[in-house]
Amino acid sequence: MSDFLFPLPLILLGWAIGGGSPGPATLAISGTSMAHGRSMGLRLAFGVVIGSATWGIAAALGFSAIMISNVWLFETVRYAGAAYLLYLAVKSLHAAWVGQAAKAPQATRIGAFGKGLTLHLTNPKAVLGWGAIYAVVMTPDAQPMSVALLFCALISTSAVVFLGYAVLFSSAPIARGYARLSRWFNLAFGILFGAASLKLLTTKLTP
Repeated sequence: MSDFLFPLPLILLGWAIGGGSPGPATLAISGTSMAHGRSMGLRLAFGVVIGSATWGIAAALGFSAIMISNVWLFETVRYAGAAYLLYLAVKSLHAAWVGQAAKAPQATRIGAFGKGLTLHLTNPKAVLGWGAIYAVVMTPDAQPMSVALLFCALISTSAVVFLGYAVLFSSAPIARGYARLSRWFNLAFGILFGAASLKLLTTKLTP
């Protein structure tokens, strides 16, 4: 008998749609890819994937339940994530204010990876999302091998989605559009990062 309550392709489709929907990670990947090119975008996306994998492994080991039962730990991650999103919002709004002429120096390769990693590790919704997918799609008596299989399938799907964002938004037509409208893009990113920070602070995240 399968340890999955739903067909694996259906699970992966839902996971891909959720991961690819607009959010802090996809905003950061698209913005970096347009502004600094494919290489930087891929490095940031890889940081996001590693952060997601970290939360996926943690959730499989029961860390999501630990976070929920220890409010101080959960709130620490929540506030750290909100602060980081607010920092990204201020940075984008500042770039929009000063315009193209005073554009900040290009991000380093390590900096791009670290940005993606930090962005995902400070998002408490990520570990809850992993915990929820395990709880919803797996039977109570699921074997560890099945959990590992599901994790590998989900993180592979996430990699395709996030790395795909980097490739898509670094394409020449989109990059040229960003070069012409960078101030407006940065303004939009600043507003959206700020909204994400506020939402993280005000939304009830516990199940």
